[in-house]
Amino acid sequence: MELIYFIPPDKHGEESLKSLLLEHPEIQYVSLMGVDFMGNGTDEKIPIKLMLEDIQSFLQYGVQTDGSSVDLKGITSLNDARVDLLPDVSSNWYVDYNYYYYNQNCYTRNLVALEQELPIGTLRIPAFLMHNGDRIDCRAILQRATECFEKEILQLFKQHPKLCKQIGAESVEDIDKVILTAGTELEFWVRTPDDDADVEKLSASQALKEQYWKRTTGVIRTALEKSIWILEKYGLQPEMGHKEVGGVNNRIESNGKTRYAMEQLEIDWHFSSALQAADNELLARELIADVFRNHGLEVTFAAKPIDGVAGSGEHTHVGAALKLKNGKYINIFSSERMKDDYLSEIGYGAMMGILKNYEIINPFVTATNDGFKRLKPGFEAPVCVVASLGHSYNIPSRNRSVLVGLVRDIDNPKATRFEVRSPNPYSNTYLVLASLYQGMLDGILAAVKSDLSSKELEGEISKGFGVAGSYLDKDRVYRSEEDVFEHFTEAERSKNFGNPPATVWENIRSFEIFEDKLAVLKRGNVFSQELIQAYKETILSHWAAELENRIIPDNIRHIRGYKELHLNEAYTDLDVVLWKKISYIKQKLAKDSSIEKSHFTRIKDALKNQEYRLVSALQLEMAESMKELDELYLRYKTNMTEF
Repeated sequence: MELIYFIPPDKHGEESLKSLLLEHPEIQYVSLMGVDFMGNGTDEKIPIKLMLEDIQSFLQYGVQTDGSSVDLKGITSLNDARVDLLPDVSSNWYVDYNYYYYNQNCYTRNLVALEQELPIGTLRIPAFLMHNGDRIDCRAILQRATECFEKEILQLFKQHPKLCKQIGAESVEDIDKVILTAGTELEFWVRTPDDDADVEKLSASQALKEQYWKRTTGVIRTALEKSIWILEKYGLQPEMGHKEVGGVNNRIESNGKTRYAMEQLEIDWHFSSALQAADNELLARELIADVFRNHGLEVTFAAKPIDGVAGSGEHTHVGAALKLKNGKYINIFSSERMKDDYLSEIGYGAMMGILKNYEIINPFVTATNDGFKRLKPGFEAPVCVVASLGHSYNIPSRNRSVLVGLVRDIDNPKATRFEVRSPNPYSNTYLVLASLYQGMLDGILAAVKSDLSSKELEGEISKGFGVAGSYLDKDRVYRSEEDVFEHFTEAERSKNFGNPPATVWENIRSFEIFEDKLAVLKRGNVFSQELIQAYKETILSHWAAELENRIIPDNIRHIRGYKELHLNEAYTDLDVVLWKKISYIKQKLAKDSSIEKSHFTRIKDALKNQEYRLVSALQLEMAESMKELDELYLRYKTNMTEF
């Protein structure tokens, strides 16, 4: 009997579902997957027989659970904790197999003999979290965003008949539906367990580009190929897997087995509808991690697992199209004249909507300390709110220093989309997409209302500093085809593109600074004020807890590893000077005195008093001091001859 890996929506009917499950006794559990603010999917083990007893009731009412421990602060609490998990019958369902536990029962539930043992499976059903009658989870937020976008776009075509003419339709009645598409590119690091990163070797390999798109070998090749194979089985339609820029060459033992491996990889798969794309991303992370771990390799999807070496991003692609009743698909971002225009009026509006509203989108994109470690000026992740269209209509955008890139092919109008380069693998894709579509919708409505032509809208997005626009802010620049880190000074970047947040607190504070823009998120009741407030509380709570309980303890362990070395050999005056500087920074960071508290203690005190502005400033100072300490110790250690 062949395993089944996913069940599409057209197989979710009671009879077909019951028949399928009865024929597959290896599927012994069902789990409903709701998604909280941190992007975590819930998981539980419910015996499948309970679902089979009353499938209709199970699908209609789901299961009740205690939501007090789910990351939905400000919504669920100890005295109001009931949360219902409601199955989403419109999405793909997946079977999660445990390859460490095989079915000992040789008969199906219809008493048909099996010829082989099969791994135990859990039917994972994407679900919505219900609290007091409201859908409060991230999947529900994204679903509301897509419904709002589709409704508003149809209304726009109804109110502006000229838009219908531009797509070759007589009227809005010719439009069957609006289709929102999304796709993600997943980067991650893999390594053999118990091996520490050698930053010097990794940096040298990165500078020499020894790894990027090179041939994979050994166990990493096997795990990569199996990952692509399993993604295909689950219907994700993988398109490519390859080495990324980070990593060093593997070392093998005399028996040919891999002894040491540390590499950065990327796997991409086909785009899908917005909600399905977010589900796929969560599924892909789990599948890939399982495959590599089954081959004895550790996987991390952290944005910046190794300081000083390339981090991992998750470029997110967004697009929108119309399906006409005659079966034709029209990309509404594409111009009628692909060789004479970058975008349609709607396309320009969508891009401008992302840029104008990014301050309230960004808190959903980067919400962790790790995420901000990746967002450093001049490195692989963008920090400036600016877009690239291309040097000309015939030359596509290749600018990797911008926030939003236009992806287009003049011979294929269906391919037009935006690539948002700031998300990382642990960004909550549901909320990223929901906020992006809300921002795009705001820009589209403004662009159509302005009645400006595509050329005029191109002029607005390309305007200089101090030039007023119909929609975009006067004192900002929104387009650059140059490398923004080479072409502009830091002062010029701040003036033209704004000052990017540097900590989680600074980013979350944008909800207060740009409070007038929150109406964009709230359109169509996609985000309520209660949900935004709950999100703020959840993210700030995680930020504070991680600082106190993980980052500071990790830094203390790091500092304790920096030992005095030069007394064991003939040393120079430089050794003495360097060690004095190292010792001073170590004490300043970690050692209290009778008259002065250390940097770490000051952060803990500020956290206790909820003085988050001070915490944020001290966190930045701590990061700079740790960076300086690492650089000094590397120089100090390099100068040793006997070490």
